[in-house]
Amino acid sequence: MPEMKPNLTANMNTNLAKVKPANILVFDKEISSVPDIVKLTVGEPDFNVPDVAKQAAINAINNNDSHYAPGAGSVALRQAISHFMQDRYDLTYDPETEITVTIGATEAIFASLFTLLNPGDEVLIPTPTFPLYATMVEMLGGKAITVPTAAPNFALSPAQLKAAINAHPTAKAIVLNYPSNPTGVTYSSDELADLADILAQTNLVVISDEIYSELVYTGRHVSIAKFLPGQTIILNGASKAGAMTGYRIGFIAGPAGLMQRIGVAHSIMITSPSDPAMAAAVPIFGSEAGRQATLEMKAAYQERRDYLTSRLTKLGFTVATPTGAFYLFVKLPADQGTDDVAFATRLAKEGQVATIPGSFFGAGGEGYLRLSYATSMENLQLAIQRITNFLNH
Repeated sequence: MPEMKPNLTANMNTNLAKVKPANILVFDKEISSVPDIVKLTVGEPDFNVPDVAKQAAINAINNNDSHYAPGAGSVALRQAISHFMQDRYDLTYDPETEITVTIGATEAIFASLFTLLNPGDEVLIPTPTFPLYATMVEMLGGKAITVPTAAPNFALSPAQLKAAINAHPTAKAIVLNYPSNPTGVTYSSDELADLADILAQTNLVVISDEIYSELVYTGRHVSIAKFLPGQTIILNGASKAGAMTGYRIGFIAGPAGLMQRIGVAHSIMITSPSDPAMAAAVPIFGSEAGRQATLEMKAAYQERRDYLTSRLTKLGFTVATPTGAFYLFVKLPADQGTDDVAFATRLAKEGQVATIPGSFFGAGGEGYLRLSYATSMENLQLAIQRITNFLNH
């Protein structure tokens, strides 16, 4: 095996040194060796890809759909996404100039930030939230400015937004993620309108990660782009709505002026997405069969959410109001202290239930756990039984 010449370390991008191993992955790996552990850690649907999507991929392969696609994604998929945005959220995006298909939502985040940031630029990020946003900002030489939100619902308030803008008047962008990973909380139409009124007075680009938009349990998902179309970039994809995490199909939608620049960065990074994967995503976004498959999954998630919420509340946990996604963010019982890492470690090793410490998701998450209910009801019932035994031990 070759060993790198030691002096080559000095040749590397110094911003990469800021990127530390993700706490979530490190912790998950550490506790995965516990025998017979029930894992409520991974944010990945436990359902199979809908048959309509599988067949579309098979057809694409059999029809030799194996050549370079347009950099922005296949025309068929961009048209399906355009239909999806109009049908579900009453938003109009031109498939030719305002939609780009990405390699999952992860590339969508990176391409958006890469397009916007110069060294030293600031990005406002309400927390608790998915830690990858801050990691990418730092890796690109920017500064992640966390804006801690308040329990019990962890939603950014107008007052908090105004304070953050006043303290960082030259910030380039703000990242919103709703329904939220890790809290499962989303915003109402009125709440988004209030935030949009403030943001409209700035030049902040709103990077709105709405990957869980199809998993809203009360009412309908509303995008902040409804109120602020000229300065909002929407990130979404097929991973959660279609249980297609391995197909790696995401998308970005926004005004043409922003999307033209994002498209340049995107095309240099990846050339174009995979043809069969894009073909599989077309019916997820553009057909009634795809919509029904998502609704069936959502109904199962809602049943699991209600079960977990009820049982954990009875055990003394305080649950943030989970209105979307497939996570619960729960505060430790009063007699268990506030050290979420220590509690989660003991629960895994002694109680055989794996969760993620809330502090891994940034300021405000201390003393909480994130539980994913993207697993079977049988696993959830076993987890509750084990948590009960652990607390009573």
